[in-house]
Amino acid sequence: MRDLKSQLMTGRMAEVALEYAAGTRTPADPRPASTVILLRDPPPTTPAAPPRPAAPASGRPEVYLLRRQRTMAFAAGMTVFPGGRVDATDSTVADSWSGPSPEWFGERLGCSAQTAAAYVAAAVRETFEESGVLLAGPSDDSVVGDTTGADWEADRVALETRELGFSEFLHRRGLVLRADLLGPWTHWITPEFEPKRYDTAFFVAALPAGQVTRDVTSESDQVTWIRPADAVAAVEAGEMLMLPPTYICCHELSQYDDVAAILDAAGAREIRAIMPTVRVDGDQAYLETT
Repeated sequence: MRDLKSQLMTGRMAEVALEYAAGTRTPADPRPASTVILLRDPPPTTPAAPPRPAAPASGRPEVYLLRRQRTMAFAAGMTVFPGGRVDATDSTVADSWSGPSPEWFGERLGCSAQTAAAYVAAAVRETFEESGVLLAGPSDDSVVGDTTGADWEADRVALETRELGFSEFLHRRGLVLRADLLGPWTHWITPEFEPKRYDTAFFVAALPAGQVTRDVTSESDQVTWIRPADAVAAVEAGEMLMLPPTYICCHELSQYDDVAAILDAAGAREIRAIMPTVRVDGDQAYLETT
C-alpha cells in the first residue's frame, strides 16, 4: 500500500514544488469545484451459483472513473471522478431543489449556504455533463430514467458549452435537483504550489436505477467502472495515474461491502478541508497530507 501521507514528486510537479518552496512562486487563489464519486453495486456474474461465505470488506461496489486527456492543462492523463468548476449560475437553483437544505450542506462542508448550494448544483451538473447521469427528477421522490436520447444529449452538450444554464435546464424540463441523493464525503484544496488550484467538495452518489453512464465528455479519453480496491492496485502497479485525493478516496471506499454502506457512512463523516503541503529534503520534494 502506498504511503497515504507522503508522496515523492517527480517531473514538472516536483520542479514547480521546489520553485514554490524556494519562494519564487506566488500561490493562486483556488476556484470552487465539485466532484461526484458515482457508485454502483454490480450484478452477480453467476446468479445460479451456490451461495458462498460472506466475503470480507474488499471493495465490491464499483466506482466510475475517467482518464483525463493528456492535453488538459490540469491533471493531464490522471484518472479522476466526474467533476469540474462551479459555474456562476450554479447557485441559482434554489427554487428547483429537493432534499437537505443548502444550510445543512453548508454545515457539513464548513461554508455558507450559498456556496454549498453552488457546490451541490455543480456536482449534479458536472455529473450529467461528464457521464450522462442526472441526479434530478420530476418530483421529490423520483429520478429521471433513461437519458440517452437525442434530446437529452442536446441539452447535455448545451450545458457543457455553457449555451444553457443549469437552472434554465431544470425549469424547462420541470425537474428538481435531488440533493438527497448526494452524500458529502471529503473536501480537498489543491496545494499552494500548483498554478491551477481548486477548492473541491467531494460527494458520493449511487447510480440511479434505469440510467447508464456514457463516454460523452471531450475532456476524457477513457472511462471505466472498477472496484475501488482494483483501482488502488492499478495505481500501485503503475498502470493508472491518480492525484492523492482520488487515490485516497478509492482506498477509503475499498473498505465497504456495498453502496448502501458507503452512503450511510457519508452521513457520519467528519469533513475538514485538506490541503497538501510541500516538504523538501535536499533536491527532492514530497507532497505531505495531514
